[in-house]
Amino acid sequence: MKRILISLVALLMLMPGSIIARQNWMKRVGILRPVHPWHNARVAYFGDSITDPNNTGSKKKYWGFLQDYLDITPYVYGISGREWNDIPRQTAQLKAEHGNDVDAILIFCGTNDYNDHIPLGHWYEENDTMVYAATGQPKTLQHRRQRKLIECDSTFRGRINKAMHLLKTTYPQKQIVLLTPLHRGYFNAGDCNLQPDEHICNAIGLFIDDYVNCIREAGSIWSVPVIDLYQLSGLLPLAQGSITYHDNNDLLHPNDTGHERLARTLIYQLLTLPCQLVQ
Repeated sequence: MKRILISLVALLMLMPGSIIARQNWMKRVGILRPVHPWHNARVAYFGDSITDPNNTGSKKKYWGFLQDYLDITPYVYGISGREWNDIPRQTAQLKAEHGNDVDAILIFCGTNDYNDHIPLGHWYEENDTMVYAATGQPKTLQHRRQRKLIECDSTFRGRINKAMHLLKTTYPQKQIVLLTPLHRGYFNAGDCNLQPDEHICNAIGLFIDDYVNCIREAGSIWSVPVIDLYQLSGLLPLAQGSITYHDNNDLLHPNDTGHERLARTLIYQLLTLPCQLVQ
């Protein structure tokens, strides 16, 4: 009996800490699941290779873990290499396949716009106009400045405006959440797809955080929540200790461990947001 107890203790000591930690995590999620506002939700996922189920960087994506943890039904439209100018197409595909039978939309996009050297552009154009206005006095015709959103495919901000206008028109009563791009490490998929790490600017002198800041700004302009995974995810492939979340030959796409960490972060961030806005 003593030998058996010693063997059991030895097995526990040898058991990877990650297994025990994951068991404890699943218990906590089990308690949280029934009261989580995104439990049993139908969620569309737009984006690029981080979302694409066919990307080989991981066997399971963040949305797959969310499906396990919160019983979310995923509608996945992300495709490797896509940029913000593809979000209108993904929106149209969601509408064609599911109509209004979706509770929320998560958009995880922008890193390829950086890699493709897309200019940032501007949110608005401004012009002079004449309007009637009054503040405690009879109205008068006054000269004012007027701004108008720029919607185009040639700039990053213009692409976001174009996509968000369509989304707000197509799904005005649905929860739409923006996710910032992640930190980027070195990626080599051959002579025609070689991407330096984020310490190197793109061909027009911009860094990845310039594009991340645009996503942050878009939340204010379009009145949608932004989950800042660039800051909150903990994935930093340029730090030696964080490589556990990526494979050594791909420091751009998270591996399964990285996607699980993304999902855990999202669980708590989404806990603060309503999902099914219209009953």
